[in-house]
Amino acid sequence: MGVGKSTVGQLLAERLGVGYRDTDDDIVAAQGRSIAEIFVDEGESAFRAIEKQAVRAALAGHEGVLALGGGAVLDADTRVLLAGQRVVYLSMDVEEAVRRTGLNAARPLLAVNPRKQWRELMEARRHLYEEVATAVVATDGRTPEEVTRSALDALEMKQA
Repeated sequence: MGVGKSTVGQLLAERLGVGYRDTDDDIVAAQGRSIAEIFVDEGESAFRAIEKQAVRAALAGHEGVLALGGGAVLDADTRVLLAGQRVVYLSMDVEEAVRRTGLNAARPLLAVNPRKQWRELMEARRHLYEEVATAVVATDGRTPEEVTRSALDALEMKQA
């Protein structure tokens, strides 16, 4: 959350000359409501089922850069689908998350005690991010352009 996946994803797609797609945007468009509304109206498990289908469809139908929501890797089937793909895990620490997002209530999983909840989410997810990642790129204190260059370098897709 707030790591810069949309910004960096768009920059990567631009540098590589391919399309960009975000499964969170796909979900919002298909459902006609925000992710926060889905969480409130139907709960996290219903959202995760919708997310799983959105990721599956995007992986099957998109050749370019694909940004996934932070919880997409919670699903074992999704992790299997990501195996063999070039996956960049954009990492940051809690202080950077606070600086970037303010850990505000618009993030449904961070509504109460956001710092503590962010740390707990990361403790629960970090190993899953690392499991699927081809490369890990730290974003702390870096511009989107610097992160994009590091991602390209890490994937050995250097652009002239």
